[in-house]
Amino acid sequence: MEKLTKNIALFASGSGTNALNIFEYFKNNDAVKVSKLVCNKPKAKVIERLQAFDVELILISKADFKHPQKLIKKLNAAQIDLIVLAGFLWLIPQYLIKAFQNKIINLHPALLPKYGGKGMFGINVHNAVLNAKEKVSGITIHFVNEVYDEGEIIFQASINIDETETAESIAQKIHQLEYAHFPKVIESVLMG
Repeated sequence: MEKLTKNIALFASGSGTNALNIFEYFKNNDAVKVSKLVCNKPKAKVIERLQAFDVELILISKADFKHPQKLIKKLNAAQIDLIVLAGFLWLIPQYLIKAFQNKIINLHPALLPKYGGKGMFGINVHNAVLNAKEKVSGITIHFVNEVYDEGEIIFQASINIDETETAESIAQKIHQLEYAHFPKVIESVLMG
């Protein structure tokens, strides 16, 4: 018999604004539950933001992350259907990609394949976009593979950039795209 609820493990290590948005989106949804928060920073703001939700926190160290037994066992015990990266900056190890083939998605704050790769996150991306004098930027939601930001693209949305923009103003526009689209894309991937 197929289980009724689809379970998400959210991997985050930053401020948690996207994570909070995802929790809010699914909190009254009987078909989808964010059941695990995996975090690599014990003092990350995301932990504080999500205390009000019924979610188990899994704190991981770099050493734990490199050894499959512990994390895989916890994710499998929770019957995780999808891993969602929301501000999680570590490269996902091969064992996790194999165990969750096409079941790990990431949000990137630019239109890939441009402005991706190691070190390209947050304000670094927006500064690069600005320095290249791009007229358009946006978000990319993609499957995760062994290389930063090179997995198959699922969804993109864009914004226009005018000559008065700053990295901060671009970031604000990008955040609005993230909040509007990321939870809906997660839902569509889960529901197939």
